[in-house]
Amino acid sequence: MKRMMAFLLIVVVSLGVMVWTSPSILNNIRLGLDLQGGFEILYEASPLEPGGKITSETLTQTAKSLEKRINAQGTSEPEITTEGTNRIRVKIAAVGDEQAVREKLKEPSVLTFRSSDGCKTATDYCKVELKGTDFVEGGAKVVYDELKSPVVSIKLKDANKFAEITKRLASKVSDGRNHLAIYMDEKMISDPAVNFEISGGEATITGQRTNAEANELRDTINLGSLPLKLTEKYTQSVAATLGKLSLDQTVKAGVIGTVLILIFMLAIYRLPGIIASFCLILFTWLLLLVFWMSDITLTLPGIAAFVLGLGMAVDANIITYERIKDEMKSGKSVMSALRAGSKNSFRTIIDANVTTVIAAVVMYFLGESQVKGFALILMMTVACTIITNVYISRLLLQLVIKANIWNKPGYYGVKERDIRAL
Repeated sequence: MKRMMAFLLIVVVSLGVMVWTSPSILNNIRLGLDLQGGFEILYEASPLEPGGKITSETLTQTAKSLEKRINAQGTSEPEITTEGTNRIRVKIAAVGDEQAVREKLKEPSVLTFRSSDGCKTATDYCKVELKGTDFVEGGAKVVYDELKSPVVSIKLKDANKFAEITKRLASKVSDGRNHLAIYMDEKMISDPAVNFEISGGEATITGQRTNAEANELRDTINLGSLPLKLTEKYTQSVAATLGKLSLDQTVKAGVIGTVLILIFMLAIYRLPGIIASFCLILFTWLLLLVFWMSDITLTLPGIAAFVLGLGMAVDANIITYERIKDEMKSGKSVMSALRAGSKNSFRTIIDANVTTVIAAVVMYFLGESQVKGFALILMMTVACTIITNVYISRLLLQLVIKANIWNKPGYYGVKERDIRAL
């Protein structure tokens, strides 16, 4: 009786938790552009200046700059990834004015150092003194002064030009026009004051209160020192209505397929089929929970991996139950059949899942974009299958059998005449 109570407690509590948390999990899972509409662009980056170089650092900084531009357009949670040595893939779901966003993204990031010399007011900053190409590529670094405060050290290509600018601005301290403001595009990042002539082509920018601020300014200057031109190599747009239709049809197909699987398991395996049905529902909930906690963007290929994983979870149950049925037909008791069938089927299930993981790992490291997503979700389904449809399934079946309530072969899909025939 205690084992039966433990079985019921596990099932009831689990179902309660799933019913309680499922609406929140489903509402917070991020959907890809193919499920809610949006567009995807693959950019190829090239130096704006002849002889320029593209490094992994500058490519990453360019991706960060694109994200900031997208967020400035009022579009949140873009998915931006670098690929290879010179490509950036941008995915934006649920975007309003697609054309405006695309035009803004194609513009190269422009870094300028500006002064108010000759401008209307001391804060006008209308005069461009330096451009990003005046700085040494990757020459901005975060260093620390004698008080251990972070400052940004910069290097310029033309020391004489910088000396002339700083000398001229330093002479304007009295009227407050001695600032050299730093702009990325049309947004002011910082406006440090120039109090004396700086020779040698090196300078430090103070005023950063935290390491994060100093790192952001360093990255901004390094990005501006090597502006990149972005060329569209591939584009894909999905209308919001088409994305919703795809999602609705996919969910409908998934529900119908799951119901048919549950009916099949109940019809063929009886009591073990009930346990398998519960474990398949638990598998689905657990995988959705992993999606939510990992902040994974769910796409159509991801759903395909999900459905494939559901089929593999069913296979794990079928392999186990068929081995148990074979042992019962040979004349063993239900408990003995469970032990022998579980032991004989475990290696088969693990081998099948290991080969799937190997294939998924290869796809993940050699594939790109949606192929990577498919492979990642496929690996997650394997982990969830082992937990729910191997260990938990066998635990529940063992509790039921040890309760000595349903120990007739018929409850496990085995007919009496089949046992006698053997």
